[in-house]
Amino acid sequence: MNGIAKLTVGLMLVAGTTLAQAQFKQDMKDAGHSTANAGKDVGHGTKVAAKDTAHGTKKAYHKTKHVTKKGYHKTENLGDRVADKPQTH
Repeated sequence: MNGIAKLTVGLMLVAGTTLAQAQFKQDMKDAGHSTANAGKDVGHGTKVAAKDTAHGTKKAYHKTKHVTKKGYHKTENLGDRVADKPQTH
């Protein structure tokens, strides 16, 4: 191989290596951005789930409170009817 051929091959190897390094660097940046976005998505989903859980808990509390009061009054009135007392409630 003469000097010009060796120089050409050498330059091609350097150019190929430089392009590969640039592509690797871009791939790493893309992976970092993807990881960051995935973390944000998980955080958002957790926040929504927490709010939904709190809402469901409050709703269940209020429904239980309502049904308990309703049951209490029905039981109280039933006792009056069994004893033949007029309802005053």
